Amino acid sequence: MVSLSSSPNTASTTASSTSQTQQNGAFVLMDSLKRHGVKHIFGYPGGAILPIYDEVYRAEARGDVQHILVRHEQGAAHAADGYARATGKVGVCFATSGPGATNLVTGIATAHMDSIPLVVITGQVARAAIGTDAFQETDIFGITLPVVKHSYVVRSAENMAQTVAEAFHIASTGRPGPVLIDIPKDVGKEECDYVPVEPSSVKLPGFRPTVKGNPRQINQALQLIEESQQPLLYVGGGAISAGAHAEVHELAERFGIPVTTTLMGLGVFDEHHPLSVGMLGMHGTAYANFAVSECDLLIAVGARFDDRVTGKLDEFACRAQVIHIDIDPAEVGKNRAPQVPIVGDVCQVLKQMLRRTRALNLPAEPNQTQAWLERINRWRQDYPLVVPKPEDSLSPQEVIVELGHQAPQAYYTTDVGQHQMWAAQFLKNRPRRWISSAGLGTMGYGLPAAMGVKVAVSTEEVICISGDASFQMNMQELATLAQYGINVKTIIINNGWQGMVRQWQQTFFEERYSASNMQTGMPDFVTLAKAFGVKGMAISNRAQLPEAVAEMLAHDGPVLVDAQVTKHENCYPMVAPGKNNSQMLGLPELRTLEKAAELLYCSNCGTKNPASNKFCPECGTKI
Repeated sequence: MVSLSSSPNTASTTASSTSQTQQNGAFVLMDSLKRHGVKHIFGYPGGAILPIYDEVYRAEARGDVQHILVRHEQGAAHAADGYARATGKVGVCFATSGPGATNLVTGIATAHMDSIPLVVITGQVARAAIGTDAFQETDIFGITLPVVKHSYVVRSAENMAQTVAEAFHIASTGRPGPVLIDIPKDVGKEECDYVPVEPSSVKLPGFRPTVKGNPRQINQALQLIEESQQPLLYVGGGAISAGAHAEVHELAERFGIPVTTTLMGLGVFDEHHPLSVGMLGMHGTAYANFAVSECDLLIAVGARFDDRVTGKLDEFACRAQVIHIDIDPAEVGKNRAPQVPIVGDVCQVLKQMLRRTRALNLPAEPNQTQAWLERINRWRQDYPLVVPKPEDSLSPQEVIVELGHQAPQAYYTTDVGQHQMWAAQFLKNRPRRWISSAGLGTMGYGLPAAMGVKVAVSTEEVICISGDASFQMNMQELATLAQYGINVKTIIINNGWQGMVRQWQQTFFEERYSASNMQTGMPDFVTLAKAFGVKGMAISNRAQLPEAVAEMLAHDGPVLVDAQVTKHENCYPMVAPGKNNSQMLGLPELRTLEKAAELLYCSNCGTKNPASNKFCPECGTKI
């Protein structure tokens, strides 16, 4: 969290005008949001925030802003989050005090874990009532301290403009994140001399993120890249936030470096490109996981070495030297000590590296990674992602592949679970068009996030891929889609289970399926959609799939499709807890779990070996 006081830094900002007018705090808030380019607010009113909503009424009448009324405050936070991910701008949401504010906490934590810029406005009881356990009073400032980048309580209307300007600056500068502004009810009504504060004028002496990389470290990194025979680019969400797509592409092509991404990094590199090896980690591709296990140089770009990526940490990329580039110095060396740490904006650091490579005419040997790429391609051929086609039902992978075929340019949001991992494996995404809760793994995220995305990019196709369990957590937002005509297409991968929970119970808990079956009590999703005024459809076999997807996409309005898929399909490959990334369950020729063996590859000749072998039977190299 940024180390700042809860009062704005009035000395460090120059007002845009010396003229003053008497306005109340609510007007100052709404005018300040307008000056920061806010066009859409997602929220839900209540007693403590009513003075602000009274000003929202006037701002909407002037055409300054559109307020989207969600049906649950968690939906407001997720919608603002989706808005921010799709655009790179700061998302904004409102809620009242007490339960309204606490209902935002999951959405704030989701944004915090994935470094998404939000400004969250909450109402609070009047200043005189704070600390008295007044009706609907909660200390939302204290509650959210672990999951925000910074927080404010506005103690005076005259501080409002400065607070808003600082909040937007902090949320969007350096490593992005959510900022909370808690506003007591009487501050919204309090009159003050209003002097606007423009966004460009904010300067906070205690908050100066490092942008440019250290030239000496950049030279060291280039030397390691030049010497490497088996390098791998490991790219995370920080590259998306920094807009470093072109730079990642150029670095990869210049040195012939294969590229793997985290769940947050999907879309940063063209997955149709021959250098792409897809996502790595627990449900990553086999060839990405083999590559990270065998590489001699790992170039981490805007990634944080989280547990779902690394598996057994002390065996992650254990043959490799590491270059770690990140805007947040706290992430560099947190889980894995790099040989070359570079703190700076990912895009700026890569630009510096590329300028230096051009100046030095690097690489000296253009084909130095050719043998490495050939090994990876052998793994790609041996262990492709598999799309099952059961005779009498529909597989979840088929549904996702068909969506990708008919809507390749769409923005995709997901909920969390098996469907999320299948979508990550089989969709080929573009920058900022893959929107999913990665760090917190929030079920119920997909539908409200899609709502926010569609509001942000109204002319683009937006599709939410959900699961039957996840969807029921925020299905009330169908009402918001219907009210505003938000043209989101939602498809439920319906297997009647909490699918990932069932898979873990099957694999690690001897098939004791405790509280994971969703069949009893499941609503008729088609009837449910119609009750909200949304088009509902259902499919249950392969023959229906292409036409149903086409009908869904062609409909002018929101659609909910219940895709009833085979019930016991598992998501593979899978790295079990406590295993390293080269030890995967469910590879194509080992679909039966009981027969699964842990495989390793010889680092010298690439021969596939059982893990029990100490030496390669082909060339004798120690495994």
